[in-house]
Amino acid sequence: MASTAPVHPVDEVPPVRHLAAFGLQHVLAMYAGAVAVPLIVGGALKLSPADLAYLITADLLVCGIATLIQCVGLWRFGVRLPIMQGCTFAAVSPMVLIGTTGGGLPAIYGSVIVAGLAIMLLAPVFGKLLRFFPPLVTGTVILIIGVSLLPVAGNWAAGGAGSEDFGAPKNLALAAFVLATVLGVQRFAPVFLSRIAVLIGIAVGLAVAVPLGFTDFGGVKDADWLGVSTPFHFGAPVFELSAIVSMLVVALVTMTETTGDFIAVGEMTGRRIEPRPLADGLRADGLSTVLGGVFNTFPYTAYAQNVGLVGMTRVRSRWVVAAAGGMLVLLGLLPKLGAVVAAIPAPVLGGAGLVMFGTVAASGVRTLAAVDFGGNHNLTVVAVSVAAGVLPVGVPTVYDRFPDWFQTIMHSGISAGCLTAVALNLLFNHLPAKGGSAGVGEPGGLPVGGGEQAVQKSREEGV
Repeated sequence: MASTAPVHPVDEVPPVRHLAAFGLQHVLAMYAGAVAVPLIVGGALKLSPADLAYLITADLLVCGIATLIQCVGLWRFGVRLPIMQGCTFAAVSPMVLIGTTGGGLPAIYGSVIVAGLAIMLLAPVFGKLLRFFPPLVTGTVILIIGVSLLPVAGNWAAGGAGSEDFGAPKNLALAAFVLATVLGVQRFAPVFLSRIAVLIGIAVGLAVAVPLGFTDFGGVKDADWLGVSTPFHFGAPVFELSAIVSMLVVALVTMTETTGDFIAVGEMTGRRIEPRPLADGLRADGLSTVLGGVFNTFPYTAYAQNVGLVGMTRVRSRWVVAAAGGMLVLLGLLPKLGAVVAAIPAPVLGGAGLVMFGTVAASGVRTLAAVDFGGNHNLTVVAVSVAAGVLPVGVPTVYDRFPDWFQTIMHSGISAGCLTAVALNLLFNHLPAKGGSAGVGEPGGLPVGGGEQAVQKSREEGV
């Protein structure tokens, strides 16, 4: 009797009821971040409420399409891992600058389209750089991703950045209640319920928030039932050289961040990222960014907050995230549904975010546990890289006096830490040793120089 080959957990298709619950959990985890970019850019350009609503629905639609391409795959597009796509915050400052200096939305969309095409062309090049991401680098990057996201959860827990009651005890109490609910469900509930602990925590938190006056459903009544985004709604794209150059810098930053997210998910799911899938995933990012420029939205990248959800729930199926992508498409076509999700109070999301983003950081520590720190400079690599990644998070204005291109790269703690980790790993583990001969190791550690084989071996052992 012939036996069928075992299906990898990434490719397993859960029952429909599980797909719906797990997928909704991913949508709730990324929704606030997804709508924040169009709100910030639209607000800076002083768009009308109707145009702002249009930007949000267009964003959700393309988020869903981008997620489906990334998870399901289309020829050489898509990493085929549980990766959620959303607008990148790295592009916010350049887009606001482009839009407010006379170019408007058409100039933004022209630069976004060119950046997307550039990402697709550069994807194979990034795929060949994967050998420079051993566990020493990937663990450090994953740790930085988690630490960089924690202030986002903190802002949510306090009531949302800019809110009138920011930091009010009631907001933090609601966030703490949601966090306690998530932890209680994880510890005491049956296996299936523990895997949707975040969804249950958000639902219970919302049920408590409504009678306490935390929610405002006024936007639901005003939202349309059906909304379809049309190409170039705000006019034909305009291609300005200065705008294109700044957006190309953003493209390099997002490719670096996305590479870190792909590697993190690969570690969590047991499907290690290889050069070809990495190139396919980045190529999908580029295609989604082009679609963003055509359908009135912005550049797209992998969302790190959903990486934390994968690690916390241990649900590794890419079809779960594909289901979440389908839900985003529906939210983009049905603005009234999107308004319901948008009414979830920030403290509710903050309580769930604390455990999710902390899980990302803990996953980085777990990866670093497989790295040899004896008789080598690996501890220095981790120390300086984490410092470089946390610096712009703790001191957001530290680079304000530097040129715009430098700020675009270094204001993102993830890209700053990732670039630092790669550079220091090259310096200490790939350059020839002090004695001039590459590959001469020290007892108990990686070779001081030319340690290509040892670094690769360490990566395999770590995975």
